[in-house]
Amino acid sequence: QVPLVESGGGLVQAGGSLRLSCAGSGRRFSGYGMGWFRQAPGKEREFVAAIKGTSPTTYYADSVKGRFTISRDDAKNGVYLQMDSLNTEDTAVYSCAATRLVIPALVPSDYDFWGLGTQVTVAS
Repeated sequence: QVPLVESGGGLVQAGGSLRLSCAGSGRRFSGYGMGWFRQAPGKEREFVAAIKGTSPTTYYADSVKGRFTISRDDAKNGVYLQMDSLNTEDTAVYSCAATRLVIPALVPSDYDFWGLGTQVTVAS
């Protein structure tokens, strides 16, 4: 069973917005740090945003700071990524992940559980 399931991806025009959702499946993730990563064709997976499990502290990649917002709702076992002012460089498969680490988790190897991802395509 895939522990995390993403939704909300799709095709959007440059300058538009999307809201990605990630739901825990078969396991509760309250207290876990949660992160979003993305991988474009031919590129390595890169960090996008993270939120700590024990506080509302958030972290963002420089490329999305001021445009993307990560949030969580532990009652719904979910984490979200609001993406505004999208541009073509944001096109990628976006995956959410969960970590037991308390320290800021900013690389894929920090994470214990992953979803399969959702495609985001930004058209010019």
